[in-house]
Amino acid sequence: MGLGKVKVFNNLGTDYYGVAIAGTGPDTAGYNENETLDECKENIRISSAVGAQALQDVGCKEILVDGYTNAEAAAEGSSLGVWRYQDLKSRDRHLTEPNLSLFDDPDADGWQSGLWKADAQNIVRKLEETPANLMFPSAFAEAAIDILCPCGVHVEVRDKDWLTDKNMTAFLAMSRSSCNPAMLLECSYCGGGETDKPVILTGKGVTFDSGGFCLKPHKGFEEHRADMAGAAVIVGVLKAMARLQVPMNVNALIPLMENMPGNMAMKPGDVIVSLNGKTIRIENTDHEGRVILADCLTLSNQYNPCLVVNIATLTAAVRAALGSSASAAFSTSEVVWRELSRAGAETGDRVWRFPAWKMFTTKVTDWVGVDVHNVGAGRGGDPCLGAAFLLEFAPPVDFLHLDITGTGMLASGACGNAPYYRKGSMTGRPTRALLQFLMQMACPLDRPTTC
Repeated sequence: MGLGKVKVFNNLGTDYYGVAIAGTGPDTAGYNENETLDECKENIRISSAVGAQALQDVGCKEILVDGYTNAEAAAEGSSLGVWRYQDLKSRDRHLTEPNLSLFDDPDADGWQSGLWKADAQNIVRKLEETPANLMFPSAFAEAAIDILCPCGVHVEVRDKDWLTDKNMTAFLAMSRSSCNPAMLLECSYCGGGETDKPVILTGKGVTFDSGGFCLKPHKGFEEHRADMAGAAVIVGVLKAMARLQVPMNVNALIPLMENMPGNMAMKPGDVIVSLNGKTIRIENTDHEGRVILADCLTLSNQYNPCLVVNIATLTAAVRAALGSSASAAFSTSEVVWRELSRAGAETGDRVWRFPAWKMFTTKVTDWVGVDVHNVGAGRGGDPCLGAAFLLEFAPPVDFLHLDITGTGMLASGACGNAPYYRKGSMTGRPTRALLQFLMQMACPLDRPTTC
């Protein structure tokens, strides 16, 4: 039986209603350098996912999952595979939501770790799936508080008055056309020592992106309720870090807003001043994400960070380039890139490095009359131009930017989406890859679990 294929057998005895047999691929699977993937772990995720889904689809409410040779990967695959968004359905119309347990395997710790990691990603998927009329900025803030505060993560909600006092005018300008006021979330996870420099996470939190006056095409419009995927991923990662007690200090800055047309909306050609004093020409109002993140990146310097990580659904062009196969990564550090690539291989949620060259910086800064342009000159290279824009505002430390438009929104069922993402549902990517990366940075001597 091939990888991803499954059959369910019934009436094999009195102990179980059904038994699912799923293909796991070749026994020789391991790290594939050409694929940049630990194929053994990924095959386990796929096999456990299709097996659990098959039993779920025949109505099983209690599912025992074999540990294969890596209980953590089995927990991730099965938990991601059976997840469905049903919050807005009548209870009597809910499909089966099974409980998962480890079957006849001593690695209970690995299983629990996998469940926590998958749960973090499922939290992200739930936030992304929620319709924009229910997941506006203040609703996202409330959800983040409910998710993070019980785990010991501190959350501060900064309102419009606070943003005005801080002179975050670029953020306020892009958000002013919506009746739902913008706000900034400051989240703090203290897992390291008091003197340890923190890692800063910034994430785009546009709860609905119409494009403003540069209105998006009608086709696929509703998917842009997940334009806050970067923000949601940060919430999921912080939840998992607290559960796993990762020894690292992390501060997160999440700008929340809606990008809407209206009589107060920014117009193409308008010029605004950012927090660091640079002027920005808004040539395309649909490029609001990089503008609101500019102020957050400038603000992050006050934390004296050792590393800044930005995550955003920044450009549609990255989906054209990579599909949903990998998240685009821009890194100013070779060490950071190597650890991120390793994390992608470990989790099956791969990344691919794009260039952060000076030629792209020139294209966004070499303009008469303004310091920075929110589109840039020339044709093509949109993801690189977006990264170059962000680098104009980032602190002078190691910087990593992930463009997740292709990976972090709807699963397409092709181009790299594994069976544990049901087609047509949000993926929550790259939650586990970013979490694994931070765990590796916190514990550089730790080696990955064997398979």
